[in-house]
Amino acid sequence: MKILLDEDLPRQLRRFFPDHEVFTIQWMGWQGKENGELLLLMEKENFDVFLTADKNLRYQQNLSGSRVAVILLQVSRLRIEELEPLVPEILRRLDFVKPGQFYEIGK
Repeated sequence: MKILLDEDLPRQLRRFFPDHEVFTIQWMGWQGKENGELLLLMEKENFDVFLTADKNLRYQQNLSGSRVAVILLQVSRLRIEELEPLVPEILRRLDFVKPGQFYEIGK
């Protein structure tokens, strides 16, 4: 599965997904892109999942018809110490994500 980490998420999160292709927005050169443009770029590059902590994304973007699933990580701070406990649930969710769907994990 091809996964993109949002630019606010720590890049160290990549190491928890060794069985997947995980890229960061910085690696792709997509810093500062608006969510709509970002989703189009992700589709063009055949990403399956977007991991983000952007709570507004759900209200800003209509995912119906999109080939990308979005997983919102709900934490109070974007630190690896707070994100790591969510990894088992993220891995379970990756087994059944559907394109164009929005999922929430965490608080």
